[in-house]
Amino acid sequence: MFDVRFFVEAFVTMFVIMDPPGVIPLFLAYTGGRTPAERRRIAWQAAVTAFCLIVVFAVFGQAILRYLHVEVAAMQIAGGLLLLLVALELLRGTTEPQAGSVKSNVNVALVPLGTPLLAGPGAIVATIVFAQQAETVNGGILALGLAIASVHVVLWLFMRFSVSIIRVIKENGVELVTRIAGLLLAALAVQLIITAIRALVAEA
Repeated sequence: MFDVRFFVEAFVTMFVIMDPPGVIPLFLAYTGGRTPAERRRIAWQAAVTAFCLIVVFAVFGQAILRYLHVEVAAMQIAGGLLLLLVALELLRGTTEPQAGSVKSNVNVALVPLGTPLLAGPGAIVATIVFAQQAETVNGGILALGLAIASVHVVLWLFMRFSVSIIRVIKENGVELVTRIAGLLLAALAVQLIITAIRALVAEA
């Protein structure tokens, strides 16, 4: 068994950071002129690339922190601040890069879709923080693994059916979901900082 609350917390945080609805217009922009088969291939390649990067940081992120002598509370505060910056970008709508800046000979499934759009700094920091917390939660590692896998399946589904989804929710729908995601992420970032400060005060 695993902690359902921890699973939901990790899933919601990763979902909000990676923002599957917000990825739709970017995915369509970077795959413009491609055939449906090529878009399907790029969708799963991007999801797999992001998943592999996130798993690497989930497994080895803590070892890197120990090597650098960084405490959990410090990482939580830094992560909270970084997530807050990501949230502000979502709220202001400044997260979209210029699609024309990508070279034609670059596999867009790897760069920029797989990273840094999906497996970006915010997602990596959140993964490391949750991996640290998972050690103190009953079944936390399993819960985190399922949360990471579930988010990437959702990401793949949104990219796979991006054309159909955007026909339903339109550009305004994507914009609305992105703003709501930014608000939720800001709240999660502040809560992360508060939790870290409480831990530091309790240790003092």
